[in-house]
Amino acid sequence: MEASEDLRRIEKLHIEGVLRGNKNDFAYLVDRYKNKVYILLRGMGAEPQDAQDLTQDAFIKAYRKLDRHEPDKSFAAWLYTIAANIFKDSKKRKKIPTELLAEQDQIAEKGPEEILLLSEKQKEMQQRISKLPGNYRLVLLLRYTNDLNYTEISDIMGCPVSKVQNDLYRARLKLKKMMLGEERIDHEMLEVRRF
Repeated sequence: MEASEDLRRIEKLHIEGVLRGNKNDFAYLVDRYKNKVYILLRGMGAEPQDAQDLTQDAFIKAYRKLDRHEPDKSFAAWLYTIAANIFKDSKKRKKIPTELLAEQDQIAEKGPEEILLLSEKQKEMQQRISKLPGNYRLVLLLRYTNDLNYTEISDIMGCPVSKVQNDLYRARLKLKKMMLGEERIDHEMLEVRRF
């Protein structure tokens, strides 16, 4: 909890610096959140190039409207709200296929076999998550990819905390059922059939 408070103080100082005209302070915020915003947008269904463009758009909009950010609120939640809204607006203009890009930190440290296994697991999870309804995908991404708490997710999604908790519970349940169903199918495929 203390680290979280320290982070908010640091962010607040950088935000105040930007508002005073120091553009370098905004670079700190971009560096801190650009990958998380990108992953959020990919998880919501944006293609890689679109996610890059939308990430840039989100930061431009955040920069222009930074004076509207409430200092006592989470900057991350505010930024994710902007990104989610930009994505929704872009989706209205064109249909974007749904898939999830999992963060691949430390891949360079892994051997080729580990990278291949990790890649396969990520693809499987992407396929499962892409089958979930949009609100379930979003709540999973915000909770597990961006490490937001229920209140922050509630603010982003514009719904009560109880709905966030219910959606998260149902999303995990659906994923579990998908995984169990796939395991059952795999076992059936392995059975020796006697004629």
